[in-house]
Amino acid sequence: MGESVAGRLFSVLDAFEGGGPAALRLTDIAARTGLPAPTALRLVRELVAWGGLERGADGRYRLGLRLRVLGAAAPCPRGLLDAALPALRELGARTSGHADLGVLSAPSADGVLCLVSGERPPAHATAYGKVLLAGPPEELPRHTRHTVVSPGLLAGQLARVREAGLAVCAEEFRLGEVSVAAPVRGPSGTVAALGVTVPTGVPLERVAAAVRAAALRVRPPEPSPA
Repeated sequence: MGESVAGRLFSVLDAFEGGGPAALRLTDIAARTGLPAPTALRLVRELVAWGGLERGADGRYRLGLRLRVLGAAAPCPRGLLDAALPALRELGARTSGHADLGVLSAPSADGVLCLVSGERPPAHATAYGKVLLAGPPEELPRHTRHTVVSPGLLAGQLARVREAGLAVCAEEFRLGEVSVAAPVRGPSGTVAALGVTVPTGVPLERVAAAVRAAALRVRPPEPSPA
């Protein structure tokens, strides 16, 4: 008996699992799933229509906002995600990039970042993490030749980010990608980082302005009384 339609759909989503590129071409998806290219294309189009995948301006596909919403309940408080969704959608449309929302999984320990997209990258290597980190985490693994791994250099970078209210991280986590993020502030201070990832070479002035405006739009919910 052949694989079910649902099984094939799941295999397309599984193609994005792991530490590889966050965006895949149709040929990559077909190769990773073992599906014929016409079948992969049909399933990808169905997932795009549903919101499970998004097609970028470069023709590559990423996990879509609908999946990010479904998968975000654990790391991201639901009220915060609801407040941020309109800004995320607008930011993605304005920049043609991959808009995301991030919180730290353990602010005082490992410096691992939880993104609405489901990724858990090291905070020191993304703009989201540079917005949220109070200081360098204990471990600073290198992911590309551009990753800042010196605690002193990172501490200075974090101080400048706090002063500017914006972080730009060029190819520190993945080559070919630049992330830009700004703080989402609530009554008690910064509660999350909102930003976007765009291809290297995209003019960043307009992207930065769009990120700042999107972050300012988000009004986090008041914390529940104890």
